[in-house]
Amino acid sequence: MTANQPGALAVRLHGKRIGVITRLAGDRHLFAFDETYVNDNNRPRLSLSFKSRLGGLVTSVRPYNVCLPPFFSNLLPEGPLREYLAARAGVKPGREFFLLATLGADLPGAVTVTAVDAAADDDRRDADADRRGDAGAAPLRFSLAGVQLKFSAIMEASGGLTIPADGIGGSWVVKLPAARFEGVPENEFVMMELARSIGIPVPEVRLVRVREIDGLPQDAGMMKGHALAVARFDRKPDGGRVHMEDFAQVFGVFPDDKYQKRSYANVAQVLAAEAGADTASDFLRRVVFSVLIGNGDMHLKNWSLLYPDGRKPILAPAYDYVSTIAYLPTDQLALGLGGSRRIDVITREQIGRFADTASLPFSSMWDIVEGTVHQTLTAWKGLAAKDVMARALRDATEKHMRRVASSIE
Repeated sequence: MTANQPGALAVRLHGKRIGVITRLAGDRHLFAFDETYVNDNNRPRLSLSFKSRLGGLVTSVRPYNVCLPPFFSNLLPEGPLREYLAARAGVKPGREFFLLATLGADLPGAVTVTAVDAAADDDRRDADADRRGDAGAAPLRFSLAGVQLKFSAIMEASGGLTIPADGIGGSWVVKLPAARFEGVPENEFVMMELARSIGIPVPEVRLVRVREIDGLPQDAGMMKGHALAVARFDRKPDGGRVHMEDFAQVFGVFPDDKYQKRSYANVAQVLAAEAGADTASDFLRRVVFSVLIGNGDMHLKNWSLLYPDGRKPILAPAYDYVSTIAYLPTDQLALGLGGSRRIDVITREQIGRFADTASLPFSSMWDIVEGTVHQTLTAWKGLAAKDVMARALRDATEKHMRRVASSIE
C-alpha cells in the first residue's frame, strides 16, 4: 500500500472504535469486530444483520471481492452522485474501500470510518474531525441528465441553504430537480405533506429555489426551479448523531438487490419481532399510503430503522415519498405486497398473504387498509400544499388514488 492508500479502515460507532475493515490481496475486503466490542454486554447495535438467531453477535468473517461487506456498501451513495463524489476525490466509483475512506466522516447514522494509523486510532479524538474534504477543490463538471442529486446542506438562519464545501456537517439533505422528470421536488413535497396530514411521521421539508442555494457544483447551480430540503433525522439539533440502518443493511443485501430477495411482509416480520406489532401495523399503513399515491420506488433502502437509545430499533420517519405513477403510468411496486407488485389495487387476498407471512391478524390489517385509504382521500381534498404540484401530475395522482380506492370497496 502507498501512503495515500490505507490497507485498513477503523470503524467507529458513536465515536468509539468497534472494528476494522481490512483490504486483502486481490481487492478483497473483510470486516471484523474488535474484542472490546464483542465482550461489551451493553454494546450499541451496529446492525440487525449481525444479530444471531439466538440474539448474540455474529462475529464470523468472510471476504468480499471488490465490494465492501453489504452493511458498509450500503453506506455509500449510488449512481451519479457516487460518480460525482468519487471523481472529486480522485477515486474510481467501484473502488468502495477507498470511497468509504474518503466519505467516512459524514456517513448515515452514527458510523464513522477512518484510516487505521496512530492518530486515527486514538478514540479520544473527535471522530467528526478525523477527516475533512478538500475545501479548495475545483468544481467538477458532470451530466445531470435524468439525475436527481442529493447533497448534505446546512440551513442558514435566513432560510437559505449552504452546501458545505467539505461535504461534512450538514443537517439537511437537498434534492435537486431531475432533468428527465418535471417537478420532482414539488411532487415529493406534496406527498410528504399529505403523509404528515394523516399522521405518518415525516421530517421537516421545504421547497427552496435552486438559485438561493450556495455552494452547488457549477452546472448544478445553473438549474432552474425548486429543490427540496429535507431535515436529517439521523442528526440531533446539537449536531449529535442518531444511529440508523436501512433494510438493505438489515437483510445484508447489496444496493443492487434493493428491489429483490425480500417483500414488504419480510420487513413487517422484522419490525414485529424487533419493535412490536404496533410498529409493523404502522409500516403497513405507510405501504398502503405508498400504493395509494402511486409510489413505485419504495425499495429496501427507502425504509430505515433508528436507534435512539443505541440498542432498540424504531421505525424511522418516512422519506422519499414521490408519486412515480404520475411519470410512469405502467410502474409497479418496488417490492412484493402479498405476492403481487401491482400498484393499482389492494385486495383482501394480498393483505391475507401479507398478514400470514408477517404473523399478524388479518382483520386488523384490513382495517388499516380501509382506514388509510379513507383518511388519505379526505386529506387530499383539503390539502393546500398540492397547489404547488403541476396540474397534470396532480390529476394523474388523484386518478390513481381513486382507482386504488375502488379496488378495496
